[in-house]
Amino acid sequence: MSDDLSGLLTIGLLVLLLAMSYHPLGAWMAKVFTDPRHWPVERVVYRLVRVDPDSEQGWRAYAASVLAFSAVGVVALFGLVVGQTHLPGRQGSDGMGLTTAVNTAISFVTNTNWQSYAGEVGASPVLQTVGLTVQNFVSAAVGLAVAVALVRALARRSAAAIGNFWVDLVRGIVRILVPASVAAAVLLLVGGVVQNLQGPTVIHSLSGADQVIRGGLVASQEAIKELGTNGGGYFNANSAHPFENPNPLTNVFEIFLMLVIPFALTRTYGLMVGDRRQGWALGGFAALLWAGGVAVTSWAEVSASGGLTGSMEGKEQRFGVWGSSIFAASTTGTSTGAVNSMHESFSPLGGGTVLANMVLGEVSPGGVGSGLYGIVVVALLAVFVAGLMVGRTPEYLGKTIGRREVTCAALYVLVMPVLVLVSTGSSLASDGPRSAMLATGPHGLTEVLYAYASAANNNGSAFAGLTADNPWYNLTLAVCMLLGRFVPMLLVLRLAGHLAEQPTRPATVGTMPTHTPLFVGLATGIALVVAGLTFFPALALGPVAEALS
Repeated sequence: MSDDLSGLLTIGLLVLLLAMSYHPLGAWMAKVFTDPRHWPVERVVYRLVRVDPDSEQGWRAYAASVLAFSAVGVVALFGLVVGQTHLPGRQGSDGMGLTTAVNTAISFVTNTNWQSYAGEVGASPVLQTVGLTVQNFVSAAVGLAVAVALVRALARRSAAAIGNFWVDLVRGIVRILVPASVAAAVLLLVGGVVQNLQGPTVIHSLSGADQVIRGGLVASQEAIKELGTNGGGYFNANSAHPFENPNPLTNVFEIFLMLVIPFALTRTYGLMVGDRRQGWALGGFAALLWAGGVAVTSWAEVSASGGLTGSMEGKEQRFGVWGSSIFAASTTGTSTGAVNSMHESFSPLGGGTVLANMVLGEVSPGGVGSGLYGIVVVALLAVFVAGLMVGRTPEYLGKTIGRREVTCAALYVLVMPVLVLVSTGSSLASDGPRSAMLATGPHGLTEVLYAYASAANNNGSAFAGLTADNPWYNLTLAVCMLLGRFVPMLLVLRLAGHLAEQPTRPATVGTMPTHTPLFVGLATGIALVVAGLTFFPALALGPVAEALS
């Protein structure tokens, strides 16, 4: 079988799996967040944290709960990272420096999973399991909760509350992420992913040197790493490591895990707002951008195989060009950030495309929860622009998109570019940060731009040439991760509060339909134009200049 045919069949299999899961998973998530009953295990959690599950919160209280919960998570994880060398089961872990520990704690709480350390060396098995894996669950659930709050606000009329954060958080973990992760971990185990509690194995090689091979609870972490669009690898090589991703079948399955919840959430959206067509429209928007990213990345890497360097540089032979390209486009189109190849070694066009996936704002289809509310913001901007063009008051699902709503949406769009461009410029203007670049010229610019785009979009992948484990990059990337996660969340929750308190207007002949292919095309154009106008100069000096040279 030719490589091209194998690649096209891989894409076909992915589309089939996503289509089969779209309806049942989307419907289940809608039921989870609209169910008036509480499961017994959930009631136990509510009693322990002293929460009334039947009370609801306004947007300010909801936002305060998000921030308080996340702040506790950062402090607790930082303490665990710093103290890991004093805990049992260290297994030779070297631990982390202070700024690396700060970076790691913020990284995993913000669902970024940027790793300035080597997974198997910098993190002990206890930290991997008790600290990082737990945050993989709860950080994904926080994003899911915020997205559900926004959807609930669109569906309600003249309401003061948008839900209960603690109920949304617990249900997301107990009813969605844990069961799905257990099933995924079992399938990964069947596929050959490692899961054990034994210590490192020392192998005496023919050269006389000893090689240390580490195991661990890899399959369970790998499952939620992909399913929760987290991305942090148990090993330094991430999903290129054979213990995390041993063969082409597990590779396809891991790509599926990245995409399944973000895409299915669009059906959840349609069901919760009472119009399934709205969910299809948002799903079509995300699918169009994802397909474009996969097509361009794959074409760029396959075409590069005829060049002098060859497109297999930085890629695993067992995955090939297609398997690596599809994985790269999917991990940057979501906020996962896991890698099964080195993006640094991609062709200029291929590397530029995976960078472009992130600067679009992670909406193709984006992360768990964060992707959905990012797509809704794009839809609101599309409605606003269309209203200006025809001279009508913009409306979306019967809600007026006025000054307050547009302000929230506009600020949401501005946060990430400001963080990325200011941080990149500051790094390139200083001798110390510039010395951490492996390459110079356009490729060196791309290394730094990619790092900050990854951090501000809570993606976590990297152009591997940048030496980021130093105080400057550890702290500036941590700031980008923190602000890139929670400032947009606060704006989304404020937007939800404004939308929830509005009455719903009935649709009229003059109401713009937001479920048609025309609207999907308009929203896609808005997303591309906003990202293009913002980042084209930087991209032109980086990957575009490298490609033209």
